[in-house]
Amino acid sequence: MKKRILTALLTGLLLLSGCSQPLAPPASNEKAAAASQTEQTTSTKAAQSQSPNGKQASYPTDDLNLPRVPVELVKAVDGDTISVMFEGKKENVRMLLIDTPETSHPKLGVQPFGPEAKAFTKELVEQADKLELEFDIGPNRDKYSRLLAYVYADGKMVQEALLEQGLARVAYIYPPNVRYVDKFNDLQRISREKALGIWSVENYAQEDGFHPEEQDEDAQSNTAATGAASRESTEPAETGASASGSAKSGCSIKGNINSKGEKIYHTPESPYYERTKQEQWFCTEEEAVAAGFRAPRS
Repeated sequence: MKKRILTALLTGLLLLSGCSQPLAPPASNEKAAAASQTEQTTSTKAAQSQSPNGKQASYPTDDLNLPRVPVELVKAVDGDTISVMFEGKKENVRMLLIDTPETSHPKLGVQPFGPEAKAFTKELVEQADKLELEFDIGPNRDKYSRLLAYVYADGKMVQEALLEQGLARVAYIYPPNVRYVDKFNDLQRISREKALGIWSVENYAQEDGFHPEEQDEDAQSNTAATGAASRESTEPAETGASASGSAKSGCSIKGNINSKGEKIYHTPESPYYERTKQEQWFCTEEEAVAAGFRAPRS
């Protein structure tokens, strides 16, 4: 009798052990699956929030599909201003939330990167088959009676393109006309980190505007650092130009080495000719190229 009871107990224990054994692995697998799912979700969110170049890939304003008004281009006035035919009249349009350096300001004159910004905008709007304006929810005119809008050239917003190239800064943020300010700030941050355009000169673009004197100081500092090396150069002087000092007759092309070590020559027609501190004079552009200098980028 005792033997039967012992046998029954052993059999029961074996059955219980056999039934309970598989319960642990599924629980473990479930945790692993949950952890894997969490990782995938986190990874997906990270991928959605950032694009390969480090900026946010999507914004709440990306799919608004707001109405745009088609207009006819008259001309590009400046990097951030164009003239269009709107409702049967010629109107100037000031692009919302950005500011580009001046090209024809009565007091400020031509600022560094102003001509580049204007040329960039001019090319975009002149080559576009379709030019459109998008208004924000606030006033659509400024104190000068200019239209305030986001400008699209064949579907591409001109403000975004300028910020991406480092040819504009985010500015004149007046609520409620701030629809795209978050995206604009990110685009500005990326171009600043890459030292593009206006961001290539330290402290040139600031919150209160542009400071050309910072470029002059940068050029002077660079000249002081490289002037001695330039004077010690063993390049022959038979080109008819001296390494420093006054230009010889007919030799009016200035050679300058910037803070990045780039050799750039400037002709009298160059926008920055007057403020460029020459380290070497050249009589022709060919001579400058032969000495390792290049023309400024347009």
